[in-house]
Amino acid sequence: MGKVKIKKADVWIDMTPMSDVMVLLLTFFMMTSTFVKNEAVKVNTPQSASKVKVPENDVVNITINPQGKVFMSMDNVNYLKTTLMGMVDKFGVQLTPVQQEAFLEDPQFGVPMDKLADFLNISQSKRAEALKELGIPTDSIDNGDGTKGKSEFQQWVTEAMASGEDMKLCIKADSKTPYKIVKSVMSELQDMDQNRYQLITSFKEAED
Repeated sequence: MGKVKIKKADVWIDMTPMSDVMVLLLTFFMMTSTFVKNEAVKVNTPQSASKVKVPENDVVNITINPQGKVFMSMDNVNYLKTTLMGMVDKFGVQLTPVQQEAFLEDPQFGVPMDKLADFLNISQSKRAEALKELGIPTDSIDNGDGTKGKSEFQQWVTEAMASGEDMKLCIKADSKTPYKIVKSVMSELQDMDQNRYQLITSFKEAED
């Protein structure tokens, strides 16, 4: 008896729905991702066993390098611009639109106010190198009547915290930064009644 041949049907899978899902996922990740700028001043943070997650949005980062120089950064460009405008008005510094744009492009800032305009006139690559030798002054400013006012660092923090309702402070110091310098920065924050901040460290695995 002859065998019955079963006609084989071609297998065809419609990949259109899968392609649509992949495009939607790619678009979602592109629109929600935050691109991290390359900071000029880098520090190696000390290790700790804490697993508390660092805030990602509306953060004012205070960086202290091993030489004790203080730098700052903000993730929200709109708040950063508001902070800058508050500082230039307070110190009477005149910045051109080009200089303002240059300030907002840099991932970190840390220049005495009397040098800010000249600093922003140099190219971005040279600014990154020059920044490491400057830093925000932490000495109290003489009011001219024998009293001491807030330091430039304290005034930057004041303007930054006032730029948004949910601003948070984070301190990131190098593991080789002398503790007395870190304590001095923390004391300046306490003098401003800024007692809530996070110390950024690197996670240390528990030893056996």
